[in-house]
Amino acid sequence: MYRQVIGYWDSPRHRLLRIRYQLLGGLAFAVGVPLLLRMAYVPEVLSNSNHQVTVTAAAVAHLTGYAFYRRLGNFPGLAAAGAILPTFALTYGLVFLLIFFFRADYSRFQAGGSFLLSIFWYFGLGFFTSRLEPTRLAVVPGGDVAQVTSIRGVAWRILTTPFPPQERVQGVVADLRADLSVTWERFIADCALSGTPVYHVKQIVESLTGRVAIEHLSENTLGSLNPNQAYLTLKHAIDCIFAVAVLVLLFPFLLLVAALICLETRGPALFLQQRVGFHGKVFTIYKFRTMRAAPVPGADDRERAITADGDPRVTRIGRFLRRTRIDELPQVVNILRGEMSWVGPRPEAVPLSKWYEEKLPFYHYRHIVRPGITGWAQVNQGHVAHVEDVNQKLQYDFYYIKNFSPWLDIVIYIKTVVTLLNGFGAK
Repeated sequence: MYRQVIGYWDSPRHRLLRIRYQLLGGLAFAVGVPLLLRMAYVPEVLSNSNHQVTVTAAAVAHLTGYAFYRRLGNFPGLAAAGAILPTFALTYGLVFLLIFFFRADYSRFQAGGSFLLSIFWYFGLGFFTSRLEPTRLAVVPGGDVAQVTSIRGVAWRILTTPFPPQERVQGVVADLRADLSVTWERFIADCALSGTPVYHVKQIVESLTGRVAIEHLSENTLGSLNPNQAYLTLKHAIDCIFAVAVLVLLFPFLLLVAALICLETRGPALFLQQRVGFHGKVFTIYKFRTMRAAPVPGADDRERAITADGDPRVTRIGRFLRRTRIDELPQVVNILRGEMSWVGPRPEAVPLSKWYEEKLPFYHYRHIVRPGITGWAQVNQGHVAHVEDVNQKLQYDFYYIKNFSPWLDIVIYIKTVVTLLNGFGAK
């Protein structure tokens, strides 16, 4: 009954979202079309071993790229279209780099055509699915569900009776901890049995906002905030490899930046500050100096640690370094010392960290992973200092810790590139 009325699984949008339609169609289009075009001019091309290698490599790159693309799409804050190009560029690049490394011959037409058509296929698929049917979610009244309807990007349908809505919906949202009536509980059970997804309100809020509420962390939530130790170790090893590469390749550039800083204003090129990091340990962070070493009259340690909008202490070159985040590059030394990571919660100055711990519950728990040069809060919220904003920042940090994985790190890297281009959050 509910399957027929709600019609979620048989909607045109859902048929296009099924893996077999996306993947088989993508393989046929991205790999098959260049092959057919080539065969139109050279019918015996399939008997050529070089072309066989290229077709196989293109199929592997496409399958891997699709797996990454699907996984990255689960995280909020990254439009599906924004993940297509970097994802397939990465997988195709790695696969054909291996072929080049082993000096195997391949068809440039097949490889390049397959890459471009893969991007075109998933861009087009996303465009048509978004036009076919917007995302609609039905909301069961009762409990703490009012917060979800204010979230943008979803057509919310508040149910008034325990019967399916007349229009198609992609799922049902309910506060599963609320004291619901028997009829509403039966409705929720029937929806789940019919194949319509049922989401707990907290699950939906986290998924759509990219934040984890911290006012009342439950026992289960606290347990899910324990990061994977194996990935924590692997991540640090990868961080160090990239830090060495950056330090070697950019060393002349870093010297040039240091010289420009010293030429503009008197003082050292580097700014050193005590910050709270991994496991709550205090460490010295290294940054390029972007401000004049001028005291702030009547300011305490906490106020001096805060950079305000339009802060007069920021120099001309410092403003550019902050906007492009070049001032953060000396922190590769902190990465090599095991104090920081490329991605993680941003470390705060000691006076600010102590202040936030007094004001915000569970603030200290963010130190369970290494702090980062960039992070989930930075690419979504930017630079903040006031307690109200830091409270939201902490929710972003907890979302990162709860979903601690290479997939989320890739999303952050992609969004960091966008942030560098538009200067979002810089002060």
